Amino acid sequence: MEGLLHRPEHQPPAAMSLEEFAKFCTFFYRQTGILFNEQKRYFVERRVHDRIRITGSEGFRDYFALVRFGAPEEELQQLVNILTVNETYFFREDYQFKALTGGVLPHLAHQRNRPIRIWSVPCSTGEEPYSIAMTILEDWDEADLHDIEILGSDIDSGVLEQARAGIYGPRALHALSAALRARYFAALPDGNFRLHDGIRRSIDFGAVNVVDARSMLRYRDIDVLFCRNMLIYFDDLSRRQAVEAFYECMAPGGFIFLGHSESMSRISSLFRPCRVGDAIVYQKPLDGE
Repeated sequence: MEGLLHRPEHQPPAAMSLEEFAKFCTFFYRQTGILFNEQKRYFVERRVHDRIRITGSEGFRDYFALVRFGAPEEELQQLVNILTVNETYFFREDYQFKALTGGVLPHLAHQRNRPIRIWSVPCSTGEEPYSIAMTILEDWDEADLHDIEILGSDIDSGVLEQARAGIYGPRALHALSAALRARYFAALPDGNFRLHDGIRRSIDFGAVNVVDARSMLRYRDIDVLFCRNMLIYFDDLSRRQAVEAFYECMAPGGFIFLGHSESMSRISSLFRPCRVGDAIVYQKPLDGE
């Protein structure tokens, strides 16, 4: 009889009710700014069930209590890591990198008498900030004349570890020329590629939650911000909050690059649009403008 009182290990937890799904989505939204709708229910439910099983929780109610009151930071981070999307590759939307070295950096270099600060958020597994570094080294003639700091940030601690390791599969490198691959990567026996130490050490990676003001305090005087394809996962309120936080982080005259399907004009009037090469970028006005 005792065995009948316990759910067999192979039996999955009961499906989340509509109320439980709504409660979870509201909590996750308040913590991260990411809003899931009913269309994402299966995606969310599957991953929450994985965490219920791994943590040994009795069901959703037990697990939700753990997330909120038991070990919130540790378990919330696990949820963030499995519920965020990290699809990227080197030199994605490369016309924006060309705009960086062809127009934005030369413009900033004549205005700044301090290091130029470039921030990639979310940086995922590091392809974007490393692409920025390679583009500067390859395409900007004045690169050796200026100090440049490149920061990479993400809410997912797991992808940050991968970014620091700098090991990638062939798919991530498919847009690289053979020359760039040979110059910056070493082939590994398992078919993957590892970035050379010099370029790996050039990026400062750190965790950030853009809707958490305390998390954003480290980022100030940013001259160039790459925030591509993150705001599409936010609702209107979270988008505005994130953009206002970016405004506070950026130096006057700094530039933001968004994803090709995103438009700052639909979110905020704080930044003014301008065309650089084939890219539309958004500039924080100079003081007094």
